This record gives sequence, structure tokens and C-alpha cells, in this order.
Amino acid sequence: MINTNTTPALTPNVNPKLLIRGVHLSLTEAMRNALASKAERLLRHEPRIDRIRLDIELDATRGRAVFVAKGHIEIGGPDLLAAVAAEDAYKAADLLIDKLDRLIRRRTSLFKARRHREERLAEIPA
Repeated sequence: MINTNTTPALTPNVNPKLLIRGVHLSLTEAMRNALASKAERLLRHEPRIDRIRLDIELDATRGRAVFVAKGHIEIGGPDLLAAVAAEDAYKAADLLIDKLDRLIRRRTSLFKARRHREERLAEIPA
């Protein structure tokens, strides 16, 4: 028998720009919601972000369980990449979001400095 039920599955209201993935572990809804709320801060600071990919990986090869959080921000220009390791998954996620936020702020300040430098050079009479 063919299933004719075409109602979509109920999914939480998640930003389509945000991809959250667990590697070698399954993420709980609480962890996904925590990552999504923390990643919203990045989208507030830089609205031109195309996509944010967050990976939480369980690395058991170091003798003890270590969580490695990796982030990839797709934005106009070079992409921003960061990775951090911690013994707690939530701590790794916090450290990753902080690191990505610093990268975005640094990128923005470098672009502003370059723009203002070009304006100063244009004002100098030849």
C-alpha cells in the first residue's frame, strides 16, 4: 500500500543558515537548542553570513573522552574556520562560539581599517 500522507514532519523552528551535526555521538534536543541559541549571536553581529556549520565530535583516541567543536562560517570572502577541544561538550560549544565571534569581529575591524586607510590616501593632494 502506498502512503499518501503528505503532511510534513513537525520540526522545530531552526534557522536555515545553521547546520548542527554530531560526529561519533548523537546530539540531544537540549544540546541542539543550546547551540542554536548561541549561534544566533553570530548572526546578530554579522547579518551577511551565508551559512554556519557547527560540528561537535567525540574524540576518544586521546586516552580519555574529549569533545572537539569545529565551526565553519561561510561568508563573502574567505571562510572562517575554528576548532576547540574541551572535556565537556557544552564548554567546547561555548569556547567555539566565542572564538568564531572574535574571528568575525577581527574580520570586520580589518575591513573597516582598510576602507578608512583608502579614504585617507585619497585625501592627500599629489
